[in-house]
Amino acid sequence: METDMTMGKPSSILLRFLLPIFCGNLFQQFYNVVDTIIVGRVVGAGALAAVGSTGTIMFLLSGIAQGMSTGFTVLTAQHYGAKNEKGVRGSVANALLLSLILTAFFTVLCALLMHPLLRLMNTPDDIFGDAYTYIMIISIGLIAMIMYNMSAALLRAVGNSKVPLYFLIVAVVLNIVLDLALTMGIRMGVAGAALATVISQAVSAVLCFIYIWRKARILTPRKGEWRLSGEMTRAQLRISIPMTLQFAITSSGTMIMQAAVNLFGSTAVAGYTAANKIVMLMTQEMPSMGSAIATYSGQNFGSRQIDRVKKGVRDALIIDTIYSVGAALLCVALIPVTLGLFFSGSEDIRTLMPWAKTYVWTASCFFIPLSFIFVFRNAMQGCGYGLLPMLGGLVEFGARGITAFLSIHLMSYLAACFCDPAAWLSAAIFTGICYRFVMKDIERKF
Repeated sequence: METDMTMGKPSSILLRFLLPIFCGNLFQQFYNVVDTIIVGRVVGAGALAAVGSTGTIMFLLSGIAQGMSTGFTVLTAQHYGAKNEKGVRGSVANALLLSLILTAFFTVLCALLMHPLLRLMNTPDDIFGDAYTYIMIISIGLIAMIMYNMSAALLRAVGNSKVPLYFLIVAVVLNIVLDLALTMGIRMGVAGAALATVISQAVSAVLCFIYIWRKARILTPRKGEWRLSGEMTRAQLRISIPMTLQFAITSSGTMIMQAAVNLFGSTAVAGYTAANKIVMLMTQEMPSMGSAIATYSGQNFGSRQIDRVKKGVRDALIIDTIYSVGAALLCVALIPVTLGLFFSGSEDIRTLMPWAKTYVWTASCFFIPLSFIFVFRNAMQGCGYGLLPMLGGLVEFGARGITAFLSIHLMSYLAACFCDPAAWLSAAIFTGICYRFVMKDIERKF
């Protein structure tokens, strides 16, 4: 089920490859929404606020997993585009061994820093205990998250975006079942929700690796190839470190934003959390297109077809512009209808609605620049350029941080909600300029 992206109409290839990733991300976000609904309705608004207050840390951990997996498998996509099967297998072995080493490091780091980090983020005292319990279980199970992302990224590197979707669907269904069993049946509260997430990710990772071992032989290293190569390690780290740092920098900015929101109390955090889930659901096409354009660019860069890379980027921008307008309109329409789903009848939705609507209206006006970030950034990363996308993360961090500190100084919730749009707009402009520079640099080299 591999796909050679070096031939055919770019827009058609991207849409076909994008659709399974988009569906997978929707399923993932659908689970996150259902998870939030279950926690909010079964455990209570306080538990929802506790889980929501860790959302930016979850984004950081997810970003580490995505940055490592995407960065390590860019080399796989390039070797696949160059028809170098030995290089593909060697890059897979190297990526998996590096992932295990780095996973151990990040797990220990999370265990040491999580408590002071939650304090630094102004987590309200009435939800601190649940927040710490939830995020610590997720941190201990970080290997499940990283191994799922790695296995899915390996399959996508050779053009297979459907199989990760199938196994993700299984994991999402399992996640919901475990959520209900552990929160409603065993009454484990937020700990049950976290445990359900870790178990479902582990199952999905195992299923993906079984498929690779049995069906995708090109991704299965031979006995003598299971070793760390200095050359490949340098190449993979050169791409993945800036990508992981970019996610970490962006996540740090969102933590500052969360700290600003936290100052307005648990009611504001609960309303913002529910609204943020809707926005995340509506914008899942954008990281999906980013994954598609990264694989597309990697394969075409490997085959030295730079004009095809540029044509693919143009088509992706057109597709994303159309999608962003529709998503923004739908997001605004959905929030009054869906907010009540997140809370039990004992909660007064009228007190939560102003907090939720303010964030949705502010964020939805800037979906177009958000979508452009993923296209420009992932196109550069697919071509092996990791530093400039990381600097784009610094631009996001700066814009989000300045706006968050302004919000804290003025005690303005509207300013806190504007943190995301300020980051998206500034980073879209920066990455667009960087993309043009990268294309000219590649043309000179080739």
